[in-house]
Amino acid sequence: MTARPTRRWQHLAALSWWHPAVTGWIRLTIAAICVVALVHRLFWGLSSNTIAGANFLAYLTMESNILFACVWIISGVDALHRMTDPPWLTMARTIALSWTTTAGIVFGFLVWQAGERAIRIDVPWSDQLLHFWVPALALVDWAFAAGRRPAPWRVVPIVLTYPVLWGALTMWRGSVIGWYPYYFLDLRQVSGPPEFLLTSGAALGVFAIVSVTLVLLSRRHHARRRRRAAAGSGRGAEQLE
Repeated sequence: MTARPTRRWQHLAALSWWHPAVTGWIRLTIAAICVVALVHRLFWGLSSNTIAGANFLAYLTMESNILFACVWIISGVDALHRMTDPPWLTMARTIALSWTTTAGIVFGFLVWQAGERAIRIDVPWSDQLLHFWVPALALVDWAFAAGRRPAPWRVVPIVLTYPVLWGALTMWRGSVIGWYPYYFLDLRQVSGPPEFLLTSGAALGVFAIVSVTLVLLSRRHHARRRRRAAAGSGRGAEQLE
């Protein structure tokens, strides 16, 4: 009499949304949303016939979201075939999510500052998806989905290396072509080097805070699962005695 209800509950548990197989499809859906938004943002920019539209890949947001889409597609397919992410995939997801999340936070700040400075910034629906909705959905996946390993601390300096290199290249390229993807990088649009250094340092600080938070969240989640497993083993041993 008890075997059938037990099998029924096991079947329902296997179909719960945090099951790795379902998580795989969720990740693939998030990646698909990201790809659609990237394609729309590319053609929307090109249709504007401006230097900004012609420099799609110059934006940190676009570069980080291209990487994000690739990593989430790989992680989604991987989740369909195994219960736990391999260590290298956990690192890749931490890095990609740190970059996209920070890009969204910084973009929100830039839009606010642009309004204060009477600088026009158009925000199409694809930009809203890339900067806000895609990172938000991915953070839910990161916080609750099954199969994630604890992220190693060495991802934090890797996360910080990219914006530093990107910033150096962007400053050099901007001095050559006379255009910068973000206004705070252009010394002509800020009060001077102090404001440039302060804003750039604050952005780099956000990268650090986001990456550290993701690592801590993954480790806390992993530690909680280990404690539950240990408690379950202990109760099982007591029942056997």
